Amino acid sequence: MTDYKRILLKLSGEALMGENSYGINHTVIQHIVAEISAVKQLGVEIAIVVGGGNIFRGMQSADNGIERVTADYMGMLATVMNALALQDAMKQSGLMPRIQSALHIEQVVEPYIRGKAIRYLKEGKVLIFAAGTGNPFFTTDTAAALRGMEMNVDIVLKATKVDGIYTSDPIINPDATRFKKISFDEAISKKLQVMDATALTLCRDQKLPLNVFSLFKTGALKRIVMGEDEGTFVTI
Repeated sequence: MTDYKRILLKLSGEALMGENSYGINHTVIQHIVAEISAVKQLGVEIAIVVGGGNIFRGMQSADNGIERVTADYMGMLATVMNALALQDAMKQSGLMPRIQSALHIEQVVEPYIRGKAIRYLKEGKVLIFAAGTGNPFFTTDTAAALRGMEMNVDIVLKATKVDGIYTSDPIINPDATRFKKISFDEAISKKLQVMDATALTLCRDQKLPLNVFSLFKTGALKRIVMGEDEGTFVTI
């Protein structure tokens, strides 16, 4: 038995990049698909929100002279590219992925329609949400919280390069310790950079739990779904 029947997995673009300096690492994406497949075999319904930072970061580009709204739309298009790559890898592994985009690009992917998205989940398809919320000034973290609530998921799982939330950056500070559990209010007040404040507030207000973990630890995603201690659990 699993602890969760329907989950939303937030994948950053940087996670798809692996050790590369840009783009998509084929080995990494195969590992991610294998982790998702292992959870899918348990009968868990899976929705995914994917970022685009491996291809284009809107906020950084806005700082370099591109208008913020334009930069954010460019970032949304980058998430569509990642979603297509993820979909292709999933198809090759035998999964049944579907992409829905908050931006209308019907020649490439179908638009986001909530009723159809829920039906896809019930049919056993893996649902990939692209283009964030479809609005500038909102991150894909916020899109993950929003879609998680709209899909009535049991938990949002944020995959990072670090195995949880620490008291400080564990790469810089070897004495940093991992929180096993933390409240949304504490994460916000301590500015732990788990997710942006808007996303954390949405999850808190809707009582939607969050788990931050490392997708690069083999079996971590499955262990969370099975209720084991993995990463950092964020709740009210």
